[in-house]
Amino acid sequence: MVGELIAERYELEELVGAGGMSSVYRAHDALLERHVALKVMHEQLLTDGDHVERFRREARLAAQLSHPNIVTVIDRGEQEDRQFIVFEYVEGENLKSLIVREAPLPEREAVELALQIAEGLAFAHAHGLVHRDVKPQNVLLTEDGRAKVTDFGIARSLAVHQGLTQTGTVMGTSDYISPEQARGGPVDACSDIYSLGAVLYELLTGEVPFPGENFVSVAMRHLNEPAPSVRGQRPDISPRLDAATLRAMAKDPDDRFPSMDAFAAELRACLSDHGGAGLGPADETLVVPRPSRRPQRAPSERPSVWPLILLLAGLAVLAGIFAAIFAFTGSPTGLVQKVKKAAGAGGGSPVHLTGLMGYDPDGDGSEHDETAAQATDGQAATYWQTEHYSSSSFGNLKPGVGLVLDTGKEQKLSQLTVTSDTPGFTAKIESGSSPAGGFTPVSGAKRVGSRTVFSLHGSGARYYVIWITALPSGGVAHVDEVTAKS
Repeated sequence: MVGELIAERYELEELVGAGGMSSVYRAHDALLERHVALKVMHEQLLTDGDHVERFRREARLAAQLSHPNIVTVIDRGEQEDRQFIVFEYVEGENLKSLIVREAPLPEREAVELALQIAEGLAFAHAHGLVHRDVKPQNVLLTEDGRAKVTDFGIARSLAVHQGLTQTGTVMGTSDYISPEQARGGPVDACSDIYSLGAVLYELLTGEVPFPGENFVSVAMRHLNEPAPSVRGQRPDISPRLDAATLRAMAKDPDDRFPSMDAFAAELRACLSDHGGAGLGPADETLVVPRPSRRPQRAPSERPSVWPLILLLAGLAVLAGIFAAIFAFTGSPTGLVQKVKKAAGAGGGSPVHLTGLMGYDPDGDGSEHDETAAQATDGQAATYWQTEHYSSSSFGNLKPGVGLVLDTGKEQKLSQLTVTSDTPGFTAKIESGSSPAGGFTPVSGAKRVGSRTVFSLHGSGARYYVIWITALPSGGVAHVDEVTAKS
């Protein structure tokens, strides 16, 4: 068909793509002297009334959408019963080509692209249209890097309850298909949120979330397996962005972002938080300010350390004098110990901890046991995490979950410090003689921040558990590092 003139106006110049329903050509618009993209329905489908009506409907629906991140429909018509739609021609490539060539993308670039797609889809949703086939192949990139959503070929009006694609019919591309689409269930804007979450995962990791050999095997994984964590592939990715991706790909639509606008708002917040140290926690209200870096003073401006040295030396001398006096008089040593502490002699000795296992007595008995040791490995970039739950109250399934710590022998701890990159969860410390249970509280409950110190009471024990009773808004809590003192 290259060289053919359509509707006495559009000259087909080059085939640029083809799908199951149509082929897309670059064409020259002789009337307005510009390039356009012309989608022509395959001839073998022209006798299928449903396909013809779906093609016409795409043109009608897409023509309602005028947004910088949606490819604009210019015209539609038919010639000798052949249906065609005319779009703006986008000079550039599709997003899948970029992924194949360059993924995993830098964090900021991936979020910026996902945000543009989200804004285009949010506009479509606001006009009553859900895309239902969000994938990198359906996102075109202009030469200046703008993302434009295209191909509303299986889109459906959100206001229509009975349409061409009925419940029970699976439509979509399996690598990005939502669980409800995979089972042939009702589809709404939340389905596009899931698919965009899968696209964002691929932008950040270079892999689809659920690879498989065929449509059915991939669709079943979308149905049955929890969404993978981006940080499982790239630990450098911020926890906030990881939490946003996991929430977008929640199995239950009610657990996803309530709208594409809400997803876009979170991506926008991720961008505003972006810095050398990452994106921050998963809820804007829970952002913990980092200490500011003060400019280094010139040597002449720096305060002298000699007064402090002399003060500490004086305290040490006083401690020695008091110790000699009380030793000579047979007095108790308590005051000596207090004076030594005042002189900086100590505040409890560090205790070696081992992250032993997760603790889920009201669930399946385990909670990411394989990463428990990462909470005590001395590396802040690694962590133990809870499973991903639908709400801060564990979806009302259980009272809590925990992380069991082993001190190596029975001993009394005076304090335990927890650092986390997902602040906002509530926890308390319990202890016991067995890692399998029988724990009793040895601290009060606290809302955990980026660094939280628990003061402990009670008798000694070998095993301690960080018992988490409420999760942060992202539905998952991380314990980056745990330290303890006797």
